[in-house]
Amino acid sequence: MRLLAFLSLATLLVACSQPEKAREREGKGGKYYGGVFNANEAQELRGLFPLGLVQAASHRIAAQVYEGLVRFDQKDLSIKPALADSWTMDETGTVYTFRLHPGVRFHDDTCFADGVGREFTAQDVVESFTALCSHDPLNQLFWLFQDKVLGANAQYAATVSGKPSPGVKGVEAVDPLTVRITLTAPWPSFLQILAHQGTWIFPKELVAFYGAEAQWHMVGTGPFRLKTHIKGEVLVLERFSDYWGKDEEGNSYPFLDAVRYTFVKDKLVELEEFQGGHLSVIYELPVDRTDVLSAASGSQVQTIPGLTVQFYGFNMRTPTFTDVRVRRAFSMAIDRQLLVDSVLNGLAVPATRGVVAPGFEDYPYQQVPTVAFDPQAAKRLLAEAGYADGKGFPAVHIQVNNDGFGYVRIAERVQAMLEQNLGVRVVTSVLPADQHYERVEMGRAQFWREGWIVDHPDPENFLALFYGKSVPADTTVPSYLNSTRYKNARFDSLFTEALRTAETSKRMDLLARAERQMMEDMVVVPLYHERSVRLLQPWVRDLPINGMEYRDLRGVWFDPEARTGH
Repeated sequence: MRLLAFLSLATLLVACSQPEKAREREGKGGKYYGGVFNANEAQELRGLFPLGLVQAASHRIAAQVYEGLVRFDQKDLSIKPALADSWTMDETGTVYTFRLHPGVRFHDDTCFADGVGREFTAQDVVESFTALCSHDPLNQLFWLFQDKVLGANAQYAATVSGKPSPGVKGVEAVDPLTVRITLTAPWPSFLQILAHQGTWIFPKELVAFYGAEAQWHMVGTGPFRLKTHIKGEVLVLERFSDYWGKDEEGNSYPFLDAVRYTFVKDKLVELEEFQGGHLSVIYELPVDRTDVLSAASGSQVQTIPGLTVQFYGFNMRTPTFTDVRVRRAFSMAIDRQLLVDSVLNGLAVPATRGVVAPGFEDYPYQQVPTVAFDPQAAKRLLAEAGYADGKGFPAVHIQVNNDGFGYVRIAERVQAMLEQNLGVRVVTSVLPADQHYERVEMGRAQFWREGWIVDHPDPENFLALFYGKSVPADTTVPSYLNSTRYKNARFDSLFTEALRTAETSKRMDLLARAERQMMEDMVVVPLYHERSVRLLQPWVRDLPINGMEYRDLRGVWFDPEARTGH
């Protein structure tokens, strides 16, 4: 039954993962053109507009359509040129000047007067960055430029209050191919911020024409353009023949004819389709089918420590969790190692100290308190808070979404641990992703699952989740980034100072001290850091894995020799 449901969508394919031989064309360096890259995203998309991309699945799709001034290298996450060919920084570290690539065009689309994509210029950068600094339902990412870019805060404040827009003083079009950005102070990670999806460039015509539907109708400068989108069923991107990029051999990007996404939520069905050759890639295996990693039948197995964290957040505005002793008791009652071993089959590591994932060489993890499993100490803390053996403690509702790697099974185990080790009553609620995140962002969830994959590879990006200035003053509106609505003056001071500190060891020390403060307040219960694991078909080439699961399909091609027999 599950398989038939999937295959009913497959009738929309113009080609399967194996490219049609008639369309193959050999390029320089032994690479081949042609084929359709097929992927499935089990998460329900929440939008595809750059300023609202806070979801990994949406990011993986939109990254093929939109571009920024710079980009991450898919292999090592270093910064590479994109729409900007080159850039300079002045001696103060506050003024960046970007020289734009000439001849770049936006995709053809009806949002343009004649339906033909116009040329990209510096003014498009100014307008996209002004939108990033403006209060708007489509914009969830102002925090990227907040306090950093000169005039960003003034622009946002004006648009919140309904006053005339002053523009962003620190973003200027010097000439059609030159952009100057002035910062409020040196920000060592600013180029990484410019590789973030919130700084991808879109034409002003997109929002002017489509309005709120711009979150679903993508128009960018990237290697693929939107062809078809049936929400919840299929999304097809086709090769943008006027794309400006070339590889080191002089081959025009992209090599693929198209990229096709389906949205089947059943991971077992997804795995069956991959094993049948109908999907080019599978990411996040079903938790009870990790055995396929040792018997992948010729598939390419890629794995790397993920720059991720899974945690449970506390709503500290509710009486249940105002007492830090209660929050610490909950944390100490959870056996993270057992979760990793028995539920996730070893495809994660316990979060033993905080939220920052392991692997940052210069980060002083030892400064952050150890997150220990100690049920007896947990009971004592709960008793000190006035709830000996859990008596009198109100029922706790764990809220999770149903579309991720082991989320529901983890919640069931956590529920059992809290009931056994603390004597409290726990109820697990499983919601569709859109309802789950809406309740979290509006502050209506009591105790909830949340995960984070970094937007740029730096400990700062994990800790940005707890920056107090990201919390809206109005408690009735969503808090997109800082969903716990945590505000602590010491944390904010250390975090802000770290962002402005160029010297690496001092900067990392400040970040670790900020994390220590946050963990002493036990704002969240860190659970584990997942490993990024995916399978590729044997004919897929040049799709390296990274800890962000950042995908850039412009250079991906299919090897016809590896396709023999499939």
